Amino acid sequence: MSLRDDLLQERLACYGRLRGGYPIPLAGVVYWAGLGIAGSWLPPNRWTFWAFVLSGSIFPMALLFAKLFRNKFMRDQTAVSDLLFPAFASMLLFWPIAIAAWGANVQLVPLVLAIGMSIHWPVIGWCYGRTGLFTAHAIARAITCLIIWSWLPDARFTLLPFSVSLVYIVTVIAILIDSRRFVSQSAAR
Repeated sequence: MSLRDDLLQERLACYGRLRGGYPIPLAGVVYWAGLGIAGSWLPPNRWTFWAFVLSGSIFPMALLFAKLFRNKFMRDQTAVSDLLFPAFASMLLFWPIAIAAWGANVQLVPLVLAIGMSIHWPVIGWCYGRTGLFTAHAIARAITCLIIWSWLPDARFTLLPFSVSLVYIVTVIAILIDSRRFVSQSAAR
């Protein structure tokens, strides 16, 4: 086996062990559904403030889900674990755009958040050996949100976040099905 093949096998084994890290996108479901609900009664500036503040709850919520479902994604280390920091650092670079949008045109904020907070998904997918699945999440999110933002401007603070939550739900289901199939196939070998 080549180094590339060995590395892929390690990435896939991690994917199977951690079931694709599904507690993290599960936290995204809750965060974005909450923003959709908040959009029904908060004005855009207040919605934006709470969207920014509560984004800090995603990771602790993921840790809670991981504990509830006995998924030890924080303890698992692989040869590619060092890639996580640059992936998240790259994603966090969208925040100056989000903050600038808040000051320049608050209507842009839901779109910037929805796309900006998904920038790391292809890299995370690569870390699990499932680039296509995780990249599909980011692309579906970007296209769906741009369509809603462009064609349904009155739904930017409600339907747009609900659509992100729905993309997360579909992704969690896909990850669970795919990782279960992967584990079953690995056990059969």
